[in-house]
Amino acid sequence: MKNSTQIPMSSPDLTDADRQEVINVLNTPILSMGHYVRDFEQAFCEYTGVKHAIAVNSGTAGLHLCVRAAGLGTGDLVITTPFSFVASTNALLFENVVPVFVDIDPQTGNIDPAQVAEAAKDISKYLPRRSPVDLKRATLKAILPVDVFGQPAEMDSLRQIADEYGLTFIEDSCEALGATYKGRLAGTFGDYGVFAFYPNKQMTTGEGGLIVTNDDDAAALMRALRNQGRAPGDTWLQHTYLGYNYRLDEMSAALGLAQMRRLEELIRKREQVAGWYANRLVEIPGVEIPYVAPSTTRMSWFVYVIRLEAKIDRGQVARRLEQRGIPVRPYFLPIHLQPYMVERFGWQAGDFPVTEDLGQRGLAVPFSGIMTEEQVEIVCQNLRQVLTEVV
Repeated sequence: MKNSTQIPMSSPDLTDADRQEVINVLNTPILSMGHYVRDFEQAFCEYTGVKHAIAVNSGTAGLHLCVRAAGLGTGDLVITTPFSFVASTNALLFENVVPVFVDIDPQTGNIDPAQVAEAAKDISKYLPRRSPVDLKRATLKAILPVDVFGQPAEMDSLRQIADEYGLTFIEDSCEALGATYKGRLAGTFGDYGVFAFYPNKQMTTGEGGLIVTNDDDAAALMRALRNQGRAPGDTWLQHTYLGYNYRLDEMSAALGLAQMRRLEELIRKREQVAGWYANRLVEIPGVEIPYVAPSTTRMSWFVYVIRLEAKIDRGQVARRLEQRGIPVRPYFLPIHLQPYMVERFGWQAGDFPVTEDLGQRGLAVPFSGIMTEEQVEIVCQNLRQVLTEVV
């Protein structure tokens, strides 16, 4: 069954009402630093039950501000995962913090809490081969787990480790808005939680992100840092801190506010598409569908990533699907093997075998909340045919 029309890798779910909210902003002279950002932040406080929400222009910016608010800098170490989008590590590197990687759970792809505990107890076993800073004087200060593909990490264990060793807990929930762990929302377990709203996410603001925290001082600092370092009372040309232009604009906030009103609908539609995939893919030899842990009381599907048997040539499968009009992507390429990470820290193939195994076998298929069941059928039928050809 060849695909006669291109199926997009992902698509935002937008309505006329969503678009009208953006137009409403454009019909005013206030395109930045207006009430839509404040309203969007308030909506997130109400949704998460967290005291403060700080809207920013990307999830990466949100992670960076958390690193700054935590006081992390040169000579500090943070335990994190090599199986993620690079932003979770880059946010540390922006402040010359050394990421200390530990491997992941082979089923969920989330950071392995047993290895986090080991590293917290004796960090020397997990340090990179080299570093721009003196590792002998470096101090472990934080953990930064990632809720991969919309599934929360093992939060009870991670929270316990952070508390036991006095570590700041930064939760990267950029892929997991609406997911729950034992009934509690992802993003609310750490000292800070971060969400992101790129067009392939559960909801979108175009570009954008948001931090949630119950820490009054950290929230005040992050609000100042996102606005070029202007503290309360500063005039436009006064800057108390070294800051950034990480502000979210009013058009994006208006779109986000409209999408927040539909969030439950958006998540349910993605659940339906994931269910269509699971029912079909489970019957295809050589394909492993995503695993959802019992502690994940709600999966919030960001992408749909299958795993191919190790003997299958993923590259050949991807090329043949592309020729049939089915876009696919390897997910994730391990962070520790990215060229700049190898150059800076000396990581090598074999350092994190589970991450590397999943990185070699994972394949994201087209996925969004507006996919039709017919499109899912087309993807699955073509995948079945291609696997028959290459195996």
